[in-house]
Amino acid sequence: MKKTSKMPAVNGKISVAPSILSADLFSLGTSVQTVENAGADWLHVDIMDGHFVPNLSFGPSIVKSLNGKTRLALDVHLMVEHPLLFIEPFAKAGADLLTVHAEAKDDVQQSLTAIKKLGVKTGLSIKPDTPPERIVPFLNELDLILVMSVYPGFGGQAFLPQSETQLKQVRQLITRSGRAIWLEVDGGINVQTAARAAKAGADALVAGSAIFNAADPATALNQIRQAASDI
Repeated sequence: MKKTSKMPAVNGKISVAPSILSADLFSLGTSVQTVENAGADWLHVDIMDGHFVPNLSFGPSIVKSLNGKTRLALDVHLMVEHPLLFIEPFAKAGADLLTVHAEAKDDVQQSLTAIKKLGVKTGLSIKPDTPPERIVPFLNELDLILVMSVYPGFGGQAFLPQSETQLKQVRQLITRSGRAIWLEVDGGINVQTAARAAKAGADALVAGSAIFNAADPATALNQIRQAASDI
């Protein structure tokens, strides 16, 4: 099974990926339509197994329900101990990009190879305390690097200041690689922190509660993008 990904190529602009972890699932379709119409670049879907992080979230069915119902690419973040168990089910469900963690128990190279074989874009994420050097052996395999700016597991946390240093270091690694790789940041992104993240090198911003809990999600999304673009 091969999939043609809807993930856009790196384009030098700031992209915003609303995280449905913070959306009201009762009206998920309407919420997704709202952010799509507001100009969201893709959707971020957090998958948690209750082991790698102390929380449970979605299964492949949520991705399957979104696939084909939105033009937005589905950016699926596997916060799981054993990504090799999850890669194929989520690829078949419609993921456009699958991000695994450098700290997961399964072999990272095996996981990335499995993703690529399914025709899905590849991502690698690091937690706040993980040295960026852990990414280096895999740079030639990656379409996206995700820096967690909170300790993963729950939405609504505050942006960790040390994330700016981590982002700068990862941006340097990407520049030295000579490859076009998205640098995504997730955790505590709002109008105040978006500019800091972008200045540190991020070009893709995941925002959940700052968008979906806002009185006007469309305005909140565009304010975040504008704040990051004005640096």
